[in-house]
Formats: sequence, structure tokens, C-alpha cells
Amino acid sequence: MLEQLRALDTCTVSNAIERFDVRLRNEGFTSISIRCFSPELPPMVGYAVTGRIRTTTAPAGHRCYHQNMDFWEYIARMPAPRIIVIEDVDEKPAFAALFGEIHARIGLALGCVGYVTNGALRDLPGIRQAGFHVYASGVSTSHAYAHVVDFGEQVSIGGLRVSPGDLLHGDAHGVVSVPHEIASRIPAHAAALLAKEKELIDLCQSPGFSIEALRHQIQRTKHVPK
Repeated sequence: MLEQLRALDTCTVSNAIERFDVRLRNEGFTSISIRCFSPELPPMVGYAVTGRIRTTTAPAGHRCYHQNMDFWEYIARMPAPRIIVIEDVDEKPAFAALFGEIHARIGLALGCVGYVTNGALRDLPGIRQAGFHVYASGVSTSHAYAHVVDFGEQVSIGGLRVSPGDLLHGDAHGVVSVPHEIASRIPAHAAALLAKEKELIDLCQSPGFSIEALRHQIQRTKHVPK
């Protein structure tokens, strides 16, 4: 199922989810405040591991920004493939970055495929060289006092509420959560939607295109636009 989902773009996955009416259409995806910094990579699919960070004030234990062994141990206990989802809870998020090349390399070693945050990133060349998916609101030169303050709870990233174990799908457009109860049915519904879209595209490119033909095609297929 994960491989089938990985073959789809996020917009198609979102369209297919809408057909099941399991949630409101204005829920379940990241807003434009969250940007994909790895658009060259194929779609990302995995299960969420969550946490919260701060970067503007020093942690009580004065630990180095990547020495969060309890956090890494938590990640290792969760089902793979894993997507690290971190909410920056500073008053002004994205002041500095927790995540850079070191975190990407550790994440890969722990079976993680991506990182999603409302905060910042750093070391973009190293992250890209690692082939790691990253989504954030921006970039920063420093990690400042970046540290994990808690983990394993529901977080909110660009309007998307994420709980540990949620199934996520992401590509250049953003990130969408895939409800577990319909996940196995998404590929088949997506294939049907793509077939209907192809019919409409073929009509638009044909010499027989007209408003009447367009109306007939839309009524016949009940096409849902991307």
C-alpha cells in the first residue's frame, strides 16, 4: 500500500480522500506557510513521529542540540518508515533551526524519510545530498538554542494537526494526512480519478472540443478538478 501511495502525487491523494467524505475539505493538509525544500525528490510516505522544540532560549540541561537520546529512542520505537514532525512553539517560530545535515543523517539511519516543521531548516546542501525530504517555513544560519522540549503528542504544522502514527503523504505541493481507515482504498480511487482526468485532458486537446462537449464530459464523469 505504501508503495502504491508513493507512486501518486499529493494532489491526487487529496482528491481521492475527498471522495470518501471522512473529513471536511478544509482540513488534513499543510497551508502555504509550509514550503517543500526537496521538490526534486519523489513523493514521501510514512508514519508521523512528533515533537515540539524551542530555539530562542537555552534548554535546562544545557545539552548540545543533537544530543536528545530520549527523542531518538522514541523515534526508533515507532513504526517505519517514519516522518519527523516538529512544531516550533517559540513565540516567533523559525528564529533558528533544529534540523540540518546531522539530523538528516541520524534520521535516515533510524528509518526516517522526511522532516516537517513550522520552524526553520539549515545545511540545505547536506540535506539534499542525503536525499531527505524536508518541509519548513524557512531557513536559518544557526541552530541557536534549538532543543526538543517534549515529544509523542499531537502537534500542529501549518494548520495540519498531526498525531503520532498518522500516515502522511508529501511532495512539492505540501503534506496531506491519509486517514488510516481509507488508506488501502486510495490507490484504486486515485487510478479512477486519473483516468477521468485523462479523458477531460484528451477532450481539451481534441479538435472536437466545445462548451457543450465539456459540459457533457463533466456531467458524465463527475470530474473533480485538481
